[in-house]
Amino acid sequence: MNRFERAPQPAGEAELEYRDGDYRVRKAGAYVRCAVTGKPIPLEELRYWSVDRQEAYSSPAARLQRIKDEEKREG
Repeated sequence: MNRFERAPQPAGEAELEYRDGDYRVRKAGAYVRCAVTGKPIPLEELRYWSVDRQEAYSSPAARLQRIKDEEKREG
């Protein structure tokens, strides 16, 4: 492989352990799914997740929706 070739990326859904400020890959893959929308999120675009719930979000709006849903369930 020369310097202009990219290393092959694993296909399919990844499994991650979400931590404060980063994450650890448990199973290699190209994306994770948003817990609210189900939309695939490429790992290079993953910016939002919950450490406590161990789930990813596609946007701040998706995270806010999850918080609102939790508040409704709690009463």
